[in-house]
Amino acid sequence: MRVTLPHDGGWTTVREHLLDRLSKLSAAELDAKLAAGDVAAPDGTPVTGSTPYVGGRVVFVRREFAPEPVVPFDIPVIEQDDRILVIDKPPFLATMPRGSHITQTAVARLRDELDLPLLSPAHRLDRLTSGVLVLTKHPRWRGPYQELFAARRAGKTYLALAPVLDGFDRPRDVHLHLVKVHGRHATTVEVGHPAPNAHTRIALVDQFVAGGPLGLYRLEPTTGRTHQLRATMSHLGAPIVGDPLYPVQQTVARDDFDHPLQLLAEQLTFVDPIDGTSRVLRSGRRLPIADAYHQATPPLGNGARSD
Repeated sequence: MRVTLPHDGGWTTVREHLLDRLSKLSAAELDAKLAAGDVAAPDGTPVTGSTPYVGGRVVFVRREFAPEPVVPFDIPVIEQDDRILVIDKPPFLATMPRGSHITQTAVARLRDELDLPLLSPAHRLDRLTSGVLVLTKHPRWRGPYQELFAARRAGKTYLALAPVLDGFDRPRDVHLHLVKVHGRHATTVEVGHPAPNAHTRIALVDQFVAGGPLGLYRLEPTTGRTHQLRATMSHLGAPIVGDPLYPVQQTVARDDFDHPLQLLAEQLTFVDPIDGTSRVLRSGRRLPIADAYHQATPPLGNGARSD
């Protein structure tokens, strides 16, 4: 946690200010942090109990994080080179530390497991979505690869399981206006809005029965709105299997590992921004994900390849 010391105030030491400012910490807890080196200047110099107070300076206080449920899935590596690491992200694992998800994220786990302390994502996948995720190994490569995705120069293909919809035997382009209101989990669709901001090409590529007719869909978004695919499929009347948020938020355990969202980032294609080579990155996963939908017998997806 970054703390900027105010210019005004009557404190003589940094400790005195932190004791007033960090009201949730007792004096004993703060002293323990100081002794452990958990309070430091920007250059890493430890702050002690006697460090003089100087207004305008910055100190960093290491935060304590609540224990997180362990996501019990490995993170397969699809490929890597000196610049990027491409993984097959499992469901329930956030891309990067944010909010209540800190240690159980792809970035945090891989930094530790692969000894890549400078690892960062080139783009993001929803926490519940599985599949291809690209990360950069060093800050010098972060900009070119993040710009690649921000400029929508990467082709994305997803697979999803959802109820069968009529009229999607051939690919159809769906244009919607999606709105994500701050403080609300779900993205909403503004019906009839004159300026759509989300485009997805949708095709029904297979059908099967698992407690009811389900379809295997190929989804190709050209925009990247929050929950775009989940909100779009729900709006069409075919919410993706295993979605706890659409069409309505369900009162189930947040991490029901036996019932993952059946949405897979199956393929990424792009021209490498550094060496100009054509990249085709594919997930090794198939739908249904995990064994929660074993009624489907052989995994689907053989006929859904986009190559």
